[in-house]
Amino acid sequence: MGSTYRLYPIIVLGLLAGASVWLERVTRVEDPAAAAVEQTGPDFIANGTRVVGYGANGAQRYELFADRLSHFPQGDITRLDMPRLRMISEGRETRITARHAEVSPGGEQVDMQGEVRVRRPAVADDPALALDSETLTVWPDAYRARTDSPVLLTRGATRADALGMRADNLFGTLELIGKVHVNMPRRQGPAS
Repeated sequence: MGSTYRLYPIIVLGLLAGASVWLERVTRVEDPAAAAVEQTGPDFIANGTRVVGYGANGAQRYELFADRLSHFPQGDITRLDMPRLRMISEGRETRITARHAEVSPGGEQVDMQGEVRVRRPAVADDPALALDSETLTVWPDAYRARTDSPVLLTRGATRADALGMRADNLFGTLELIGKVHVNMPRRQGPAS
């Protein structure tokens, strides 16, 4: 009978150890990444945002404004409402607006949707440029843009419409894609 009382503390410690192991297994999160994927809503929202990008020389390259910015951890996507992108290249300013945009992880690519408008004012002998489309993908750091949506391009008095567009050096080199219609006014030269 005296030996039974000596086993009592060992039995209690064994039960406590077993209960601890059971409790740890019941409350353990199997995969922290899987728990993060379950979140479908934004992890943060900001109103009235401004993001500025600088080049290696410290000069400002672009500014991105948005009425509302929502970041979604699933896919690391940032959604913008009423984005306004102001890009500066070789002293020239180009403004791009849209209803919505999605920014890729790292900010390398901006996909703009809904009433996309590109405007670049005239300087010296280079007339103003205007481009209208429903979508436009912009790579701000590479100064490139692309769309597979129909576009209307106006440069000075010349108008063109096409099924798509590719631009390098921020509309310095422009390629219209698909069925292209161009309306160029006659040159007003001296009468012969």
